[in-house]
Amino acid sequence: MTLDQLRTALTGVPQHGWLTGAEASVRADPDTVGRFFAQADRRLGRDPLPDHPDLTGGQAGRALLLAALLDAPDPVERIVAVYQQGDAAERLAVLKALPLLPIGAAAAPLLHDALRTNDTRLVAAALGPYASHLDVATWRQGVIKCVFMGVPLKNVDALDERADGDLAAMLAALAEERLAAGRTMPADAVALLDRLSLRKER
Repeated sequence: MTLDQLRTALTGVPQHGWLTGAEASVRADPDTVGRFFAQADRRLGRDPLPDHPDLTGGQAGRALLLAALLDAPDPVERIVAVYQQGDAAERLAVLKALPLLPIGAAAAPLLHDALRTNDTRLVAAALGPYASHLDVATWRQGVIKCVFMGVPLKNVDALDERADGDLAAMLAALAEERLAAGRTMPADAVALLDRLSLRKER
C-alpha cells in the first residue's frame, strides 16, 4: 500500500475535498496538523475503506496528513508529538501510518510505547510492518504479549519469518504455565509453536 493508493481510495469518501484543503494547510503551517488530525474521523468516516479494509477513512486521511509534515522542519518530532498528544484512536492512526512514511526507524520509540499499553488495538498495530525496526528481543516480547492479551497473531507482520528458537521456548514456557493453571493457549499460538517445533526437527 502506498500513500497514492490511499489518496485514490479516499476519492469515494463524501468529504475528501476537506482532506485536500487540510493537507495544503498543514504544508503551509505544520503547527495546524493537530487540529485537522482531530477532525479526520468525523470528516472522513470510521468505516473501513472498500479497497483497504484494514484502514478507515479517517485513518487513511490521517496518514496523508502526517505525510504532509514530511517537508516541514523536524518531521519525525512532529509526528511523535501528534502521537503523544492524541487519544487512543489518533495514536492508532499514527501507528498504522508509520509503514507508509519514508522515515526509517526514527519513530520506533512509538512502538515501544504502544507495546507498554493494555490497548489491544495499539499492541496489534505496533507489530505491523513498521515492527521490522524493532530489535528482536522487544519483538518477541510483543508477540508473547499478543498471546497474553488474546490479540490474533495474524496481526503480527512477518511472524513466521522472524520467529525463532527463543520465541518457541518462550511460547512453550507460557503453554506449560497455562496448563498448570488449567488454562488453554490460543489456537494460533499453538499452531505457531507447532510450526516452530517442526522447523527445529528438520
